Amino acid sequence: MKQRTLQREVSIKGKSLHTGQEVTLTMKPAPEDTGVVFRRIDLFGKPEVRPLVDMVSDLVRNTTISSDHIKLHTIEHVLSAFSGMGVDNAIVEMDASEPPILDGSARPFVNLIRQAEIIEQTKDRVYFELKEPVTITDGNRSIIALPYDGFRITCTSADDRGIHTQHLTIDIDPEVYEAQIAAARTFTIYEDIEELLKKGLIQGGSLDSAIVIKGDKIVSKEPLRFKDEFVRHKILDIVGDITLTGFPIKAHIIAVRTGHALNARLSAAIRKQWQDANDPKAKKKKQPASEATTPAASGPLTEGIDIRQILNLIPHRYPFVMLDRVTEVVDQNELVAIKNVTINEPYFLGHFPGRPVMPGVLQLEAMAQAAGFLMLRLTSNENKVCFFMSADKVKFRKAVTPGDQLEIRAKLTKTRGTKIGIAECSCKVGGEVVSSAEIMFTIMDAGEGE
Repeated sequence: MKQRTLQREVSIKGKSLHTGQEVTLTMKPAPEDTGVVFRRIDLFGKPEVRPLVDMVSDLVRNTTISSDHIKLHTIEHVLSAFSGMGVDNAIVEMDASEPPILDGSARPFVNLIRQAEIIEQTKDRVYFELKEPVTITDGNRSIIALPYDGFRITCTSADDRGIHTQHLTIDIDPEVYEAQIAAARTFTIYEDIEELLKKGLIQGGSLDSAIVIKGDKIVSKEPLRFKDEFVRHKILDIVGDITLTGFPIKAHIIAVRTGHALNARLSAAIRKQWQDANDPKAKKKKQPASEATTPAASGPLTEGIDIRQILNLIPHRYPFVMLDRVTEVVDQNELVAIKNVTINEPYFLGHFPGRPVMPGVLQLEAMAQAAGFLMLRLTSNENKVCFFMSADKVKFRKAVTPGDQLEIRAKLTKTRGTKIGIAECSCKVGGEVVSSAEIMFTIMDAGEGE
């Protein structure tokens, strides 16, 4: 079977479920082997992320992906629609962090895919076939993947009271998915709503986008679309979450009272089996950095942040980018970055002819960019800009000239909420301090400072 993509771009607008933001989502064609890639057009540099299970950061009533400062919330319905309809490659542009919830199912996204038209590409689709069973259990919940020549899901959905127990076995292909799974809507227990609102979730939720179960009654703006709509939506979520393996699979998945957390654990276990099958030494190796556009936001930084990832976060562009690479993050409040100083820097033309010296004010700017980058990264502020407010205790000790590598260190010493930060900063060349300062800066919305 050949890989498939879309014929043309299509868009849809609506309100997101958890953040309540109005968002426009656009699906676009993509080349072979691209996968489904999300592009945040509301962020600087329009960063792209191909969701993988390694990037999962939150699984409370949705699947959230974090890649450095970039977050994608509740993407499982979009991923499910692409996988269920057999679309391998697409770009999904969004002007917010979360797709529109629409009617709470994947049907609007399937209709959008139909509108875009699916076309075959040249390369073959490569499936991963399980070599041995994978079992994930958590109390009375479980999800198992068995070797199988196809993609079958057996699922049991039930609540703690056993009132709405449903069971279904189904073989997934595009025709079956569109007719039997895509229209199944998300649902929640009435007693859970208040707690979810307290957590800042379901801000855009309504009976237009979900079914509410209250005791033995069903509260919905329309009748159930299937008598077993709940278990069908569970299957819809499994189809979406299993795409986080990074490849199409052949397996029989058996799930009992599963949710996003168990689905993600299964995806991680399958991905590990795939790594072991393709590289016997994978157990001793880390996830290749090339598989993610940016490193995960959680956990210590070990492999650095390159210039593409830096440009995803800060608004600066040539000739005013003063960071080439972030090499280390220490204790989550201190970072080390480098700036390679070359004779090609435009300011050397006039500072000074015949005696090129890096201006001290640009060293100060490099420290400010490093401090702002750290604050933005650690607070995960999206669509924000750091503005330089003041500099204290500024000292310049030695000239910086072409050929030097500036090591910039910034350490947050004080923050006032998520708006104002103070950092102790220094620049070194060859281990010797050449400049230092205490920087104060503020974080604002991208349009607020205009």
